Amino acid sequence: MSKQETYEHTLAHVNTYSNPSTLKITDIRFTDIVGAPMHCSLIKVYTNQGLVGFGEVRDGSDKVYALMLKSRLLGENPCNIDKLFRRIKQFGGHARQGGGVSGLEIALWDLAGKAYNIPIYQMLGGKFRDKIRIYCDTDVAGRDTGTAMGEALKRRMEKGFTFLKMDLGINQIIDHPGTLSAPIGFLEEMRSLSAAWYNRKNRDISEHELRNLRNRQYDIHNIAHPFTQIQVTEKGLDMLEQYVADVRAVIGNEVPLAIDHFGHIGLENCIKLGRRIDKFNLAWMEDMIPWQYTEQYVRLANAVSTPICTGEDIYLKENFRPLVEARGVSVIHPDLLTAGGILETKKIGDMAQEYGVAMAIHMAESPIACLAAVHAVAATENFLALEYHSVDVDWWDDIIISQLPKPLVQNGFITVSDAPGLGIEELNDEVIAAHVHPDIPGVWESTDSWNDYLSNDRLWS
Repeated sequence: MSKQETYEHTLAHVNTYSNPSTLKITDIRFTDIVGAPMHCSLIKVYTNQGLVGFGEVRDGSDKVYALMLKSRLLGENPCNIDKLFRRIKQFGGHARQGGGVSGLEIALWDLAGKAYNIPIYQMLGGKFRDKIRIYCDTDVAGRDTGTAMGEALKRRMEKGFTFLKMDLGINQIIDHPGTLSAPIGFLEEMRSLSAAWYNRKNRDISEHELRNLRNRQYDIHNIAHPFTQIQVTEKGLDMLEQYVADVRAVIGNEVPLAIDHFGHIGLENCIKLGRRIDKFNLAWMEDMIPWQYTEQYVRLANAVSTPICTGEDIYLKENFRPLVEARGVSVIHPDLLTAGGILETKKIGDMAQEYGVAMAIHMAESPIACLAAVHAVAATENFLALEYHSVDVDWWDDIIISQLPKPLVQNGFITVSDAPGLGIEELNDEVIAAHVHPDIPGVWESTDSWNDYLSNDRLWS
């Protein structure tokens, strides 16, 4: 045979996966689902070689944050991840506004892994661990008491979880007279607005009334903690302290227990509460005040002995730096779908390690985001635990089609896979269609109308 015939004959028996140097993005599509556990927009990035990369917009966000980036990615090679991230990162922002950039960054990594037939963690420098510890966030159905929460957490431990988290804050005491103080009528208005908003579809209200309700709901729930003037009384502090004592009485003092969702109370009340519950050997106290208030975090960290944690709403490494440099936190807690994706989260973890700060991961999304986090933290040394909200979602694992273990979470851990990219072969459209968002119907519908949205993106003259 000729050299050309020999070459072609050899290739016919070799799986080349793709030709990475000529790989191009040809389309990006979305599907919105609910209940996994939150509203999530799933992403497919298509290429000219048949490879498809999977990503996801942050829970509770809007896929428009990703749609607006489509015109900036079409025709590009997805393997140039850092180049493309630098192109689009100016269009991200803190909290849910980072969801578009971050979700697409994950899909680029998935495509690169599939193109080169290599797991993502290996492209990040290799792994520090073979299994990823999962911490289980837990709610209580019915009457929320410390004992009831303790029993719910105990059931998580029986499933193999070795790290736990629960809520503790003004929601536990808001219906008990004498536990909170605030400007007269403020708490009542918050409750009535929330009730009206959640019941809006069950009432016949005009578009004008709906708009006013939405605007007032937005205003009252976007008052930052220092400005609400909600304070916890001694009776309230007694009840919250007893709540944690009752939980520990059930689960014991040895299992790590983190605490979240304190409510919008100011720094001084956070310090009062923190000192009351220091004795319970907690893993961390999370998001007690808005992450932007670096100096207040330093005051809080210096006033209590429990580790202080924040970070799920911070976008990009440079915005974590002030907190870790000032020693305002002992644990950072990024969400990959806000922080900037896989590589940015590893960079954040590596920077935090230089200051002796550990990293846990926030995650309340589908297996796509979960597996992206698995690869990022497998390659990050100072990792503690990855959050998981979907223990009770019996179809969560069915969203993806793969050769990965099923369920993904077994005995409180996820095994790091050597499968290419994220390890996802395809998404299960039948399961997705059964849980599509009722207000955002359609599965992988055309997004061609976004193909040519362009502007002068340059940030200098």
